[in-house]
Amino acid sequence: MIRFVFRFVGLLCLALGFIILVHDGTKSIADQRWFITKVSDLWITFHEASLAGLRPALEGLAGVLWDPIFVNLLNAPAWAVLLGLGAVLILIGRKPKPLIGFAR
Repeated sequence: MIRFVFRFVGLLCLALGFIILVHDGTKSIADQRWFITKVSDLWITFHEASLAGLRPALEGLAGVLWDPIFVNLLNAPAWAVLLGLGAVLILIGRKPKPLIGFAR
């Protein structure tokens, strides 16, 4: 059951990443300038308060988590992060290969 959840959420992430990629591409063509939706912009669109509360929590846990790691993740293109996350979730949720021979 948990493998199904990983695959389902992974497919949703892949679909959303592809939608954002197409949106960024069409907006770039229409405006005739390079347009990239960052993860922070997407997060602010959905729930700004949780992003504001995340910084003190990560700085209290370990200062290293916020500045070099999470700031770079928030400035990354949203489509790339979602496609990568979706691929990892699908790989985690895949069915194990059947054993061949007597190695059981």
